[in-house]
Amino acid sequence: MEAVTLQAAERDDMQTIWRMQLEAFSALLEKYRDFDTSPGAEPFEKLLTKFEQPWTVYYFIQAGGQAVGAIRIIDKKDGSRKRISPIFIMPEHRDKGFAQAAIRAAEQIHGSVHWCLDTIAQEAGNLHLYEKMGYHQTGQIEKINARMDIVFYEKD
Repeated sequence: MEAVTLQAAERDDMQTIWRMQLEAFSALLEKYRDFDTSPGAEPFEKLLTKFEQPWTVYYFIQAGGQAVGAIRIIDKKDGSRKRISPIFIMPEHRDKGFAQAAIRAAEQIHGSVHWCLDTIAQEAGNLHLYEKMGYHQTGQIEKINARMDIVFYEKD
């Protein structure tokens, strides 16, 4: 596998990340119809507001000299759990280990313990990825609609 690095995004990169995010989540949005919660339906202004939070960093996930995805890290540096929300790999780059490598890289930057995230309970591949990375389900589940539930994970 090609080496994966994280490159911190600048404000000028947010349009690119937003367009990538809409594309990356479009199939899940179509499948689950979760227009209120899906990153695939997020307005640009909301993404920009998140970017401007002092505790948020967006990174491009880089491999082979190109952006294969992105990850947002929320790190308040106050002892609260760090959060991945969201992480995505572009469809043509999936199943190559890039998400795992990006999570490892984020842990190298922000510390390897005290993390949380959530994902779609019906997406077995996502559950497998996070459990392989050392995350465990908290038992909290949020019903979004008849098709979809969100399951919460932590890593200590």
